[in-house]
Amino acid sequence: MRRFKKHYQTPSHPWNKTRIEEERVITHDFGVRNKREIYKMGTVLKRYKDLAKTLLARKDKQAEIERGHLMTKLTNLGLIQPGAQLDDILSLQLRDVMDRRLQSIMVRKNLARTTLQARQFIVHKHVLINEKQITSPSYLVPLAEEGQITFAAKSALSNEDHPERPREEDLQKIKEAKARKSSDNDETPSFDEEEVKKVEAETT
Repeated sequence: MRRFKKHYQTPSHPWNKTRIEEERVITHDFGVRNKREIYKMGTVLKRYKDLAKTLLARKDKQAEIERGHLMTKLTNLGLIQPGAQLDDILSLQLRDVMDRRLQSIMVRKNLARTTLQARQFIVHKHVLINEKQITSPSYLVPLAEEGQITFAAKSALSNEDHPERPREEDLQKIKEAKARKSSDNDETPSFDEEEVKKVEAETT
């Protein structure tokens, strides 16, 4: 029987309280289905950081070439700015990678009201990038492809007046609710997130 190798690393200390809380927040903010999706993005980030550390320690000509390739790749992915240094890669956080997922980009481009709605659109084969169907919410979108995200012509969602497409007033409600959440969190750490969830449910 064929065994499939894991393409991600799980935490070495599964019951770490701080990490569990961080994962809870990321799950809520980015609409992931399970922890495995978080671990996959964490593994991607670790791979880039480990490579950056290795290249920082090397001074040979081949290392210089590999540094150029790495910097170009991460710049194209929108993870670092043009002209960044290898040290900038080491300062990247998991949220930086999560923010480049197709699921997140769709919300930012107002193609979906929430990350959960974006996920539905993607997995149900409504979304194209450069005329190619993408069904993975975790797809890391290069900067050059952001403007090529569309709904399939055969999808009812290609109609901007479709009721599931976000309206400006819906987006404003969600934005205001999240702003209130952020403001209240600064004053009272025990803020209840139900208000934001309620608004998102009303506009979905």
